[in-house]
Amino acid sequence: MTNPNLTSEYKSFGGKLGFYSHPSSTCNGEMRFAVYQPPQATQKPVPVLYFLSGLASTEENFMIKAGAQQYAAKYGIMLVAPDTSPRNTGIPGEDDDSDFGTGAGFYVDATVEPWASHYRMYSYVVQELPALIAEHFPAQPDKQGIFGHSMGGHGALVCALRNPQQYKSVSAFAPIAAPMRCSWGEKAFSRYLGEDKESWRAYDASELVRQTEYHSPILIDQGTADKFLSQQLLPEVFEQVCAAVNQPLNLRYQDGYDHSYYFIASFIEDHIRHHALSLTV
Repeated sequence: MTNPNLTSEYKSFGGKLGFYSHPSSTCNGEMRFAVYQPPQATQKPVPVLYFLSGLASTEENFMIKAGAQQYAAKYGIMLVAPDTSPRNTGIPGEDDDSDFGTGAGFYVDATVEPWASHYRMYSYVVQELPALIAEHFPAQPDKQGIFGHSMGGHGALVCALRNPQQYKSVSAFAPIAAPMRCSWGEKAFSRYLGEDKESWRAYDASELVRQTEYHSPILIDQGTADKFLSQQLLPEVFEQVCAAVNQPLNLRYQDGYDHSYYFIASFIEDHIRHHALSLTV
């Protein structure tokens, strides 16, 4: 596996934050990601927590805006944030919409051309990126957690529910919880996966949780002033299914909070603590 290229590095809360690029065989082009190594990583391998960002974000947004590094340092956890899609693939129209194509990979493996040749974010997040992290960083590959925001919250839930042995913990901020039932999901799934809606179920957390028992409680925070709550996010659908199958879920509605990183930063310590309970034992 090719060494990742370090593009910039910064000291942060006693650890170091680096931004990297590498040639991805999964996405057939260059991919970017960010890694925060807590100070404990200089002494021994540490657990890894992946954060999947939302629509139109890059690998930078979470590391710059969430205020997460101080808590990763406190609990001794490495943070990894991949980009949200391949970029500059040359596919016509990939830059036309904010909710599809560039910055909107939706953490699926596309099956429809021309997207299928590059847009394989599910396999990238679950397989290629963890292998790269395990090879080149002081990580404990047997202690991984995953969380995310909006489109990335959807991705985190899907990755964890489909790979419960790989991910010891999962949480989400304002996830797209039932993408088959909202316009964001319908648009992305129909173009990436085709018109057969049966194939969509593999990337819908509200469908997956019917079939898959996740071993740990799932934490979700959702702002009540989020303008996307009623039409796009639909946490109540996920909540109803979890209740029906006895999946432990802690869905917290946070009064007056919106969809922004101000919301994420307000509750990021709770989420990192939630993961630390599973990752640092």
